[in-house]
Amino acid sequence: MPQAVGVIQTIGFPPVLAAADAMVKAGAVTLVYYGLAERAEFLVAVRGKVSEVEIAVAAGVKAGEETPGGVISSHYIVRNPPDNVESVMDIRFTEAVEDFRFNL
Repeated sequence: MPQAVGVIQTIGFPPVLAAADAMVKAGAVTLVYYGLAERAEFLVAVRGKVSEVEIAVAAGVKAGEETPGGVISSHYIVRNPPDNVESVMDIRFTEAVEDFRFNL
């Protein structure tokens, strides 16, 4: 069953760390991607049920903004990404995250 993906992009490392921490604590989601975007911007992506991803992204945005100097440059939720998006972008559940995956 397809699951939503939520992405938060921040300026600097501390807010992305705060966002990732808040996201996995707030909702039944699995962190599937973390990376450097550009210009010292970082991004983190989670997967899960739409309702859980919405909760997680809201918590992540709040935590990132509350981090001293934290700036959220962008965030977005794709409620039902098609298979071709998953095959091209790094939003799949990988072997590295399987131990932490929520199967709801």
